[in-house]
Order: sequence, then C-alpha cells, then structure tokens
Amino acid sequence: MRCTTDVPPCGLSRKQRIVFDWWRSPGTRQLDGIICDGAVRSGKTFSMSISFVIWASAVFSGRDFAFCGKTITSVRRNLLTPLIRSASQWGLTVKDNLSKNYAEITFAGRTNRFYIFGGRDESSASLIQGMTLSGLLLDEAVLMPRSFVEQAVARCSVEGSKLWFNCNPEGKQHWFKREWIDKARDKGLLYLHFTLRDNPSLSERMIERYSKLYSGVFYERFVLGKWVSTEGLVYPMFDEKRHIAEQLPAEFSRYIVSCDYGTVNPSSFGLWGESGGKWYRIREYYYDSRREGQQRTDEEHYTGLEELCSGLTVDSVVCDPSAASFIECIRRHGRYRVVPAKNDVLSGIRRVADALSQGTIMFSSSCRDCIREFGLYRWDSSGSDSPLKENDHAMDDVRYFVSRLACENAPPDGFYVVSLRRR
Repeated sequence: MRCTTDVPPCGLSRKQRIVFDWWRSPGTRQLDGIICDGAVRSGKTFSMSISFVIWASAVFSGRDFAFCGKTITSVRRNLLTPLIRSASQWGLTVKDNLSKNYAEITFAGRTNRFYIFGGRDESSASLIQGMTLSGLLLDEAVLMPRSFVEQAVARCSVEGSKLWFNCNPEGKQHWFKREWIDKARDKGLLYLHFTLRDNPSLSERMIERYSKLYSGVFYERFVLGKWVSTEGLVYPMFDEKRHIAEQLPAEFSRYIVSCDYGTVNPSSFGLWGESGGKWYRIREYYYDSRREGQQRTDEEHYTGLEELCSGLTVDSVVCDPSAASFIECIRRHGRYRVVPAKNDVLSGIRRVADALSQGTIMFSSSCRDCIREFGLYRWDSSGSDSPLKENDHAMDDVRYFVSRLACENAPPDGFYVVSLRRR
C-alpha cells in the first residue's frame, strides 16, 4: 500500500532519497531490508529513522516494531529525540511512554508501537526474546553483540516485515561486515554507503572540521567511512618534534595524576598540569619490577606517588579500575582524591589520538618511558581491533587521563555532540 501523505523531499541528498523510497520503488521494494554504513554525521541515521516510521505506517497499523541500539539511552538520544523534535515537520504524532520504553507513533491516520531495546552485552538477547515484530531498526549495529542482533532479526516474523541497519565501519573482519554487508545481496538487502557529502546539512567548513577531528585508523573509518583493519603503531601521529615540550610553562592552573598499576608488570604514573588550554605530562613514575629485579608493595608505590606530586596540590588521581588494593591504599592515606578510570580501550585510544592530532596534550622530555612506549605500542596483527598487551603501561595511564578529561568536559549524560540544523 502506498502512503497517502507525501514524504517531504526538500533538502534531502540523493542517497537519503533512496532511503526514503527504496521500500516502495519498483526495483527494490521486494527486498527484505536495508543496510547503511559510512562516515559519521553523514545523514544516514536521521533519514533511516524517519523513513522507518513512515514505512511502518504505510504498510501496517496497530503492530509492534523495535528501535535497537547499544543502550536505551543511546536509542532515545540518536533516534527518538530527533523524531520527536521534527515530528510536526514530517506529519508525525509521537507519544513517548518513558516508564515502559516504547513510543506510539501515528502517521497518515495509522498508529503503531515502537519498543526500545538496548543490546549492551550477550545477556541482552533475552530482553527481546519472545516478541513478534513487524520491523526492526538497529542503530549502530556493530556495537551490539551478534547474539542480540540475530535474536532481534528472528523476532521479525510478520509477513511483509523488513530490517533496517545502520553503522559506522570497524575492522574488515568484524562479524557484521562479513555476515551482513558482504552477504547483503544473498540476504535480499539493499546496501548503501554514505560519505559526509551525503548530508546536505553539512557546510564545507563543517566537513573540513570533521576531517580534522580524527586521525589514523579512526580517520579512515569515521571520515572516509572505510572498513579498515588496525595495524602498525597505535599512535602514528605522535611526533617528538611536535609533542615533546623541551621547556615547560612556568605555571599550571591545576594538576591531575593518572595511574596504571602493576605488580609483576610495570606501574606507570603520570603527573599532568594544565596551562593555556593544554595539558602537559610534567613528570612520571615508572617502575618495572622485572627490570629492577624486585617487586614493590602498594605502600611503596604510594610513596612513589607522593614523591611524584611533591610540593603540588593535586585535584585527583585517576587510577586503573582493576587496582582495587592500590585505590584503597590511596584512600586510606586520605591525601588524594582517587577516581577509578574509564577502561573502554578502543574509545580511549580514539580520544588520545584526537588529543595528539589537535595538540592538546604535550610531554616533558623527562617522561622517557612514556615517550619510549609511543614508539612501540602496536595493534594486534590478528585484526582483533585491540592493541598488543606489551609496551602499554604508560599508554594505559595516558588513556585513563584523556578519558577522564572527556568525562569532565561532557554534558551530564556523558556524551558530546555537535548540534547541526537539519534541512
């Protein structure tokens, strides 16, 4: 059935128009779903969410559908909130039931219910199990476990149901790339690849801005939209001429310490000072028990922490979250406020890469072990999207520090966005 209300075509790019029309166009309407991947901010999520709702109303009434993302919060942020804000523009009426995590959406006189699910981990598959759905939209499908995605797909058993996927690329060997994108034709799916220029709301200045935000593998994935495997140095953008400050600022406005704790493995602590909008790693404590031939206790490492911070007032000590005994040791002394670090490795590496590219973190030439590790820290050659667990101790404490700054600078929900006016 063709919807009686025309879809507003104004301001849409060619690929966005395909997303709006594929399910009713003669050459593609027989397909079972669509996959859109590509660059960040390329307009795929917005066009998919609106088109998904319009398709559901054009084909069904009084049926159940699902919006899925990594978390319920991310689904509301990425899909539902933009829908509510632009509802009147598209002729939609949205009634959001916050307590039960579903929305009833009416378009062209037809109302359907859209449940919200988060696919955070393997246990999430049980949340959607048992439902009968007429359609499914998976936002950032690569961030969800395979078990959840496959269980959600299996719920779409109603005749005429369709599947909608969007994502940013990851490694070439990611299961979603191998099982869904590479087999899209065999599965009866339309595949579209988006670039920044497929979003008409982005000006040339904003496209250039996004191009500068990322570097290395993250530039290739998030800006060029390529499925590329990690290889070589984790931080190829680190340049001793650019990132090592031979002369430190005379004064710093505040100080933070980052700690990666080890017993058999090295312990690495970095003292950071803020000056002129940049953070400088001023000093370091790096103790390798293998190199020294003797292990140190929590109390001995704490003495090293005090020596590192000698004469300074430190805002906080950001510590390896797995180092429970050392965190307790710091708290017991009552001198420093200790904060468990965020340990999302890949996101943390991306933040450090961005900080290096933007020149917002610098290093004293005295931080010799940290500088040494920058030249040795490499990706696992198996393509697992993880770094090798060697020469990574100062790299971990740098990552903890930068991730802590990202949390400080983020809004209350811990997420940073750039607001852009949509046309």
